[in-house]
Amino acid sequence: MILYSLLMLLGLSSAGVDEVNLAQLQSRIYRGADTTYVVNFWATWCRPCIEELPAFEALARKRSKEPVVVLLVSLDAPIDRETKVEPFIRKKGYDHCQVVILNEPKPHLWIDRVDQSWSGSIPATLFVKGQRRLFGEFQFNEELLDSTFTAFHKEEK
Repeated sequence: MILYSLLMLLGLSSAGVDEVNLAQLQSRIYRGADTTYVVNFWATWCRPCIEELPAFEALARKRSKEPVVVLLVSLDAPIDRETKVEPFIRKKGYDHCQVVILNEPKPHLWIDRVDQSWSGSIPATLFVKGQRRLFGEFQFNEELLDSTFTAFHKEEK
């Protein structure tokens, strides 16, 4: 805890990135009916993904006092977690988002379980609150992400 506090004080993040499988990821995002989850699928090698990540950090920062979780799910190879993903997250200072790396080597076996409309391209984003879901396969900017989140978050059953 002291090391984490010192890193935060210095403006650095420990950038710990957990490795999860799809079942663990789904368990994480479907457990809190009162929490809105914004789940972004991205990779360090995906230019549109990298361009949109600041919008997700801004949303996480803006909504930090609310029951909102912005979860960045890296589709980089798990072997690249320490050499690519964690250094990237630290360098960019993405410390308001939760970051995980998905360890599911065969996308054709799990993509439909995230959303049946997903072609597999990234960036892709899933909004979840209770049983409500909204999925999109496109690149967000800060304004579009904020307006999409606001509309989804306020929508009633």
